[in-house]
Amino acid sequence: MEKLDLSQLDNEEKALEIRYVVAKYSRYWPWYTLFILIFVIATYLFHRYTVEEYEVRGSLVIKTNTSPEARILDRSNIFNSGVNLENDILRLRSKNLAREALKKLHFDVEYYAKTNIKDIELYDRSPIRIDVDWNHLQVTDTPVELQILSDENFKLMPPEGSVLDFNPAQAAGDESVFNKTYTFGQEVETARSKFTVHLVNPGRVGDIVIFKFISPGALEDRLARSVNVSLENQYSSVLNLTTTTKVVEKGRDYINALMESYIDYDLNEKNKIQENTIAFIEEQLGYLEDSLKQKERELQEFKVENKLLDVSAEFSNILSKMNSLDEQNAELDYQLNYFEEIKRYMEQKSKDFSDVIAPSVIGVPDPLLNGLIQTLVTLSQDRRKLLATVNENHPEVIKIDVQMEKVQDALFENVVNLIENTRKQQRTIQREISNYDAEFATLPESESQYTGIFREFKLRESLYTYLLEKRAEAGIARASNVSDNAILDTAKQGTLVFPKKQQNYALAIVLGFLVPFGFIVMRDIFDDSIKDQRDLKKHFMIPQLGVIGFSTKDTNKVVLEHPKSAVAESFRSLRSAITYLASGKNTKKILVTSSVSGEGKTFTSLNLASAMALGSKKTVVVGGDLRRPKLAVYFNHSDKVGLSSYLIGKVEAKDIVIPTQHENLYFVPSGVIPPNPAELLQTQRLKDFLAYLESEFDVVIFDTPPMGLVSETIDLMRLFDINLYVVRQNYTNKDHLVMINDLFNNKQVTNVYGVFNGIINSGYHYEGYNYGYGNTYLYSQNNKYMYNYYGEDLETKKKKIKGKKLSLGKKIKKLFRTR
Repeated sequence: MEKLDLSQLDNEEKALEIRYVVAKYSRYWPWYTLFILIFVIATYLFHRYTVEEYEVRGSLVIKTNTSPEARILDRSNIFNSGVNLENDILRLRSKNLAREALKKLHFDVEYYAKTNIKDIELYDRSPIRIDVDWNHLQVTDTPVELQILSDENFKLMPPEGSVLDFNPAQAAGDESVFNKTYTFGQEVETARSKFTVHLVNPGRVGDIVIFKFISPGALEDRLARSVNVSLENQYSSVLNLTTTTKVVEKGRDYINALMESYIDYDLNEKNKIQENTIAFIEEQLGYLEDSLKQKERELQEFKVENKLLDVSAEFSNILSKMNSLDEQNAELDYQLNYFEEIKRYMEQKSKDFSDVIAPSVIGVPDPLLNGLIQTLVTLSQDRRKLLATVNENHPEVIKIDVQMEKVQDALFENVVNLIENTRKQQRTIQREISNYDAEFATLPESESQYTGIFREFKLRESLYTYLLEKRAEAGIARASNVSDNAILDTAKQGTLVFPKKQQNYALAIVLGFLVPFGFIVMRDIFDDSIKDQRDLKKHFMIPQLGVIGFSTKDTNKVVLEHPKSAVAESFRSLRSAITYLASGKNTKKILVTSSVSGEGKTFTSLNLASAMALGSKKTVVVGGDLRRPKLAVYFNHSDKVGLSSYLIGKVEAKDIVIPTQHENLYFVPSGVIPPNPAELLQTQRLKDFLAYLESEFDVVIFDTPPMGLVSETIDLMRLFDINLYVVRQNYTNKDHLVMINDLFNNKQVTNVYGVFNGIINSGYHYEGYNYGYGNTYLYSQNNKYMYNYYGEDLETKKKKIKGKKLSLGKKIKKLFRTR
């Protein structure tokens, strides 16, 4: 015997399950199509009436090297690369830098085109330009309409609400300027406004431009917050500046202006030292110039009065040596003043060293002093930049303060030593000058006086020349200064960031599918009813005997009145299955029940009896539901006398068996509703009645109360050959099947078979057929063979074709109709 491959069967079962799920939810395609269409249209309208936003990007290269002196003094920073761009990022996002950038731009007035769809900012495409006097009171954030009447005149009007303006309330504007005609270039001034309108693009007569003033303070705050500064990567010192804007040109101009302002700021900080040096030298030159001119006049007057044209060689030699010593003494005195000024700075313990002049500019050649002061000035500038955005308690500020204290201590000690050494040098030079003065005492009095005047003149002349050279050097240094930072990429184009059209359309399609799909899935999850035959198989342990399609006819007697219908054929299939099961019985006793009312047990009883009668079987259907009788209503018969009347002994059995107009078909009405139906159905008279029916009929069908609601049905099931348990699609609750499953598993009831009623969709979809479980199958109405054989008539087929022309809304409603 060949071994069965269970894994192959499992794979086939999984594939079948997948096909089942796909078929189950794909039949709701009209819902998916409708919702996808709705979401796509909504997305299109959203894009149509939404102002687009773009991201504009620029980049800066920042100098990050730290001076060696600072890294040596700060031991925690010895092995660090010095890359710390937090201060630069804070500076670029500061309001102060935003203010400097806005000085280069015209952002304080916004211009819009008048449309009924969405706001379109004109920016540099505006035909007008307005200069606002911000020293005057201004009405801000209030739109005003300007109509160009001609190339010379214009008119101001209050704004009108647009079609899509759901909140037309606006802040009160300056009503005194409205509905008046003005001339371009004319200053418009009221108590609340002062501005001038210029026409920059003539030939736009009739155009309407909407403008509004934006407060500079609010503009600075908004733009400072709108810029995002980020590091390109952790190994570089490149900062990317990005902002989101509704006008690409506007965002581009602001990013470029912001980067230029940052470069200008850095350059101004570097030039500040040279500017302070030049100012200091200018001040000293002012003093020396007057003194030099005075000594020059004294020298000329002395020569004229004493007729001195030349001096001896000995006199000239001594004089040149004294002049050299005087120059050295003057330089030392100049340096000493500088050292004492630095010492006073150190004693004040100031945090701002922006006014300190570099020793190299003064001419002090000490490299250690020059390096310490340069480091101190750099740290002071970094601290001032940082305080523009944070307070003094910020960790970065505290870190700079610690570094400055270390540099100040080292600098103070160095300056004290330099002052002491300079004074020693001065004392040595002064002793040599005193010796030469003694030699001059031996010269004639006139020559001695001349020598004194000439010495003072040469001293001032040398110092004046020296300062002129230093001023020229400082001016050249300032002119040649460039910023250490540079613009790597200017902002040019913008990238659309909102709305993301392709992403939104894709999301609309996904949501259009997921919303109805999710609703259907959630409905199925929370709907505890039996939905299809797979669902029935999982929750119904009893063998299924037949499948009954959903009847669209207006009558409950489908088999009798529409014998060629699909529903009638399903009852014939059920008849064949019952005949096979009870083939050894002369009289077939069949009980029909269900879980609750409304599942179609009476409908099944009636039509099964009709199918039996059409099969030449003498059949009687008994209305055994004494609580809610319906059988007599289906036959248009009075229910005053019936089964209940017989059970209480008022009539005989033959009196309640009523023939119908159809051959071989009889019925027994339920009769008047008794007060004790459970007790009546358990009496001996019921058994006698069944014995009577068994002797008179070939088929006895007993319609009973629902098993899930009453107790007597379980006892009745033991009296019958076949017990049919009716389950209705989309109606029977899964929990209601627990009782019959337990009874069947515990063998408390036997000969029980299921009938799946009201089928709209059986669960399988292959080649136009719908197969049900059990011993029979049912062809669906889309099977051409059924039309040819059962003749749902040409009329029914025409109705179906006509139904395809229904509107989409009716089709969807029909699709979701509860069966």
